[in-house]
Amino acid sequence: MADFHFGGTEEENAELRKLHADVLEDSDNFENWEKLVRAAESQEGGLNRNSSPQSISSTRNIYDGFLAKFPLLFGYWKKYADLEFSIAGTEAAEMVYERGIASITSSVDLWTNYCAFKMDTNHDPDVIRELFERGASCVGLDFLAHPFWDKYLEFEERVEAFDKIFAILDRIVHIPMHQYARYFERYRQLAQNRPLEELVPVEVLARFRAELEMQNAPMKVEKAPIEIERDLRLRIDSHHLEIFTRTQTETTKRWTYESEIKRPYFHVTDLDEGQLANWRKYLDFEEAEGDYSRIQFLYERCLVTCAYYDEFWLRYARWMQAQEGKAEEVRNIFQRASALYVPIAQPAIRLQYAYFEEMSGRVDVAQAIHEAILFNLPGHVETIVSWANLQRRHEGLNAAIEIYKIHIDSPECDSHSKAALVAEWARLLWKIKGATEEARQVFHKNQQAYLDSRHFWINYLLFELEQPTTGETESVQYPRIKQVADDIRLHSHLPPSTIKDLTHYYMVYLLERGTKDAAKEYLVLDREVNGPLSIQTISKTKITEDGKPLSADPRLAMENGHSGVPVDDSATRRGENLYARFYQP
Repeated sequence: MADFHFGGTEEENAELRKLHADVLEDSDNFENWEKLVRAAESQEGGLNRNSSPQSISSTRNIYDGFLAKFPLLFGYWKKYADLEFSIAGTEAAEMVYERGIASITSSVDLWTNYCAFKMDTNHDPDVIRELFERGASCVGLDFLAHPFWDKYLEFEERVEAFDKIFAILDRIVHIPMHQYARYFERYRQLAQNRPLEELVPVEVLARFRAELEMQNAPMKVEKAPIEIERDLRLRIDSHHLEIFTRTQTETTKRWTYESEIKRPYFHVTDLDEGQLANWRKYLDFEEAEGDYSRIQFLYERCLVTCAYYDEFWLRYARWMQAQEGKAEEVRNIFQRASALYVPIAQPAIRLQYAYFEEMSGRVDVAQAIHEAILFNLPGHVETIVSWANLQRRHEGLNAAIEIYKIHIDSPECDSHSKAALVAEWARLLWKIKGATEEARQVFHKNQQAYLDSRHFWINYLLFELEQPTTGETESVQYPRIKQVADDIRLHSHLPPSTIKDLTHYYMVYLLERGTKDAAKEYLVLDREVNGPLSIQTISKTKITEDGKPLSADPRLAMENGHSGVPVDDSATRRGENLYARFYQP
């Protein structure tokens, strides 16, 4: 945010500058923003068209910054529109409303407020009706859309367009929603006085006429038109009751999930697990029902409440990608999530977006996405590895290695990230190029630089453990594995708990692939690692000293304090199988 020139009193300006500084210091803090907005609005006793240009300009800038940061706050869009109306008039307010509905398209409240504003400030029914129709296409399917539909009906009543009232009700009675019954009662009452042609589609009316003619044919008595109309209306009323029953059934199905939604609007505070689970179940249900429009709308509703949760954005993108010919819709989902909602500290959605663009043949865009993530999260290992693999797929192995070298040499990468990248570089040489000795040299040459890196030593040990051997070649590989295990125990600067974990992997190796002297070495290590504190050689620290869970795959446990499944000493005493203890997921 730029520095502003405030136009209030000296005391007001001092307070605004303080609040502005707080926002600049922590732009993610919602409360700081709220205080700044309230203070800006109250300048000069409340803004109006006679307020100073400085106060008006600074307040607009603050609102713009606030709503760019939190675009899903429908209430603030309305407050901003009201403010603009008092300052600059109808057109300025409409521009704010348009920005608001573009930002939060599925907001029943914002659409209702906008349409009400249009009713009060515009006298062209066609223009107002067009806005209502836009709103109906955006929020008409909402389970709680009754305020919007009530406002639409109120407008048509005001202009005495009774045919259109009936047409609107004819749409509403098919929608599962909270107050479906009262709409149906009104619809049924109006139907008594509407022409037959308005009551049902042409083909349905023709079918009912044909059925009545078949019923009357055996009687050979020609009924009067008024009797025929009466019979048709009875048949149509039964048809409408069938619609009501279906809508009632569909409403009841959804009420199970709707009743569990405690916060249907956006807020910066976290949702509890029960709310998240309910959204998952609701989406499962609607997807099983198979109505594309309803599924898409429910996703849009969900992503107002759950905007900060990348799991729902990923789910929405995956679902949309499964629909035929929806590439642009998928791209739009990824762009909204990446540019507006999901915090940059959660880059998974952005990486998925990069893969989508790569799949679409836009490799340059995929590269740019990786660059953008790293601009905000320099040294982020997962992104660097993803980028290196992107380069490998399209430019070759050397291009991937170059990515690793650039970031290993970068001052923006800390030592832990660099150690992880060195390990990934070696892994690339080993797994992709098949250059085992070259990969070994990368590990060997860098080990002194990363004596305190769990990720480096986990990968180094597993690299040697996973080399294929035969009975004849095991004698060559064993000294290499032993050397790494010894370096971990004797020379690394790893936490004692991690040393203990990695030593256990080596102990498993001794029993599974060791020579006839392996048992002796195993028991020495067992005594030194698992024995009483008085005889342990690495530390008296417990293996789970920090209480963090251990990863089943030690290669993936980068900086969480551990490297694999914790060892249970009581299991050793019971003689349980080592493989089961160390490698089961």
